Amino acid sequence: MGKIQIKKSSNGWQYYFVLKAPNGEVIATSEMYNSKAAALNGANAVKIYAPTANIEDTTATTGLRTW
Repeated sequence: MGKIQIKKSSNGWQYYFVLKAPNGEVIATSEMYNSKAAALNGANAVKIYAPTANIEDTTATTGLRTW
């Protein structure tokens, strides 16, 4: 099962989260947050919205492609 890890940045005062695959590979890394609570909110938003999110290819040369 994949997981989301909350981490502290190297600057020592910001937080971020990483989404990891079951094999431990990092799939995505979040933006930096100024509080741990904000990073947790971002991680929870991913859990809520990602399962139903569409993929939008904004690089398509023949218009926006969604699937």
